[in-house]
Amino acid sequence: MEKIIFFGLVIPIMAYVLYLGGMAIMNGFKSKEANRVEKEEAENETSETRDTDSEQSINLSDELSKLNDLKEKGIISQEEFEKAKNKLLNT
Repeated sequence: MEKIIFFGLVIPIMAYVLYLGGMAIMNGFKSKEANRVEKEEAENETSETRDTDSEQSINLSDELSKLNDLKEKGIISQEEFEKAKNKLLNT
């Protein structure tokens, strides 16, 4: 009689507990992988933003140096230089 109770109740309960534990572990792995992917995407976005900002600042400094060269050579006046500089800085 005791064997019937053991095999009929305890073993299925133990199997169910093991199943629940395995599912919890697998859900943890899935969540960890999803978080890693999200973190990598966020890092890629910020690095792309930094790259674009640095390119824009390089382009801006190049344009300002070209304007300064034109002003020093006398091709444009001080007023034209200021207008062009303000236009570059405000965009």
